[in-house]
Amino acid sequence: MKYATPFASEAPTSLHAFTEEELMLKETVGRFARDVVQPRVQAMDEAEVMDKDIIQAMFENGLMGLETEADYGGAECSFTAAILAVEELAKIDPSISALCDIHNTLTNTVIRKWANKDLKEKYLSRLATDTVGSFAISEAGAGSDAFALQTRAEDKGDHYLLNGGKMWISNSGEAEIFVIFANVDPSKGYKGITAFIVEKEWGVEIAKKEKKLGIRSSSTCVLNFDDVRVPKENVLGEVGHGYKYAIDSLNEGRIGIAAQMIGAAQGAYDIALPYMMERKQFGAAIGTFQAMQHQFAQVAVEIEAARLLTYNAARLKEENKPFIMEAAMAKFMAAKVAEKATSYAVEWMGGNGFVRETGVEKFYRDAKIGSIYEGTNNMQLQTIAKIIGDKYK
Repeated sequence: MKYATPFASEAPTSLHAFTEEELMLKETVGRFARDVVQPRVQAMDEAEVMDKDIIQAMFENGLMGLETEADYGGAECSFTAAILAVEELAKIDPSISALCDIHNTLTNTVIRKWANKDLKEKYLSRLATDTVGSFAISEAGAGSDAFALQTRAEDKGDHYLLNGGKMWISNSGEAEIFVIFANVDPSKGYKGITAFIVEKEWGVEIAKKEKKLGIRSSSTCVLNFDDVRVPKENVLGEVGHGYKYAIDSLNEGRIGIAAQMIGAAQGAYDIALPYMMERKQFGAAIGTFQAMQHQFAQVAVEIEAARLLTYNAARLKEENKPFIMEAAMAKFMAAKVAEKATSYAVEWMGGNGFVRETGVEKFYRDAKIGSIYEGTNNMQLQTIAKIIGDKYK
């Protein structure tokens, strides 16, 4: 793990400089989120179910194959464009954003980067056009210590038999295609971990759907595998290299989670600020009181700081430069500011922030997951500390 180091550029630009394609996607996704997603957010949250029509609309609008090559039906966008899309969706609904993010930055990415040509042809077009994917690594005893997983894949000659289970698996309620990590040889420890592409119809059991504090319409389920037969050709990449693929994908995925949290923070902020400028007490808008001004100004600073950390990490990743520490910093900062911004937004709106009608309390509930999934805040600090410490040894 290394630092990203400064480099010379003939035309240095701000971190708000984007290509025409990236800006167009940002605007298109923002409009989609406002017009298509927003009218159904409250109903989905109450029902704790993702609206199938919205999922279909996301496929139709190219949001489920953002980086996937055009040959496979994808939009072939840059990584930064995908991050912008995730952020725009989260400004309206972090649940929809989570579906899009996990499908793109984890499931699609691991297949794009390490699957052979046959597996790419078989699955990437489905994932880009009509089938939700899920990334399954976490288990009851393997959360932050992901490599402690116990799911076993036993070699049976022309196939593997998959046995075990997974917990906290996002998108699993809607998914038909799973990237599942299992150990083919526990005697080798984490070097036995192997990735498999598994179709739900082969016997993946959705054992339980969790009832959650936030991002409630985004499904999070327990999976069971009981002698699930997986063809040898569905090994993703090389046997025993699953741990490498997981590390790489999760490092990249943290930038997506950061974008989710920035969007959630901005979404709550964008509801609360107009209210503060209109709501009058003691003959003046509450947003004109100095104490309130200092609060919303500081939150604005922190949202922007998290946004720039996230955009910087995304660009470093695109440039094939070290980005692990920067991704950890972005996720840590974005998760912290999302909690702060959404909590303040509820307070700024008083009783109107506490009720469900305005939507601010939902952002508050949704924000908490940012400090937990794809690496807790403490794990991000551990990553940052290790990289800094290595520099000074």
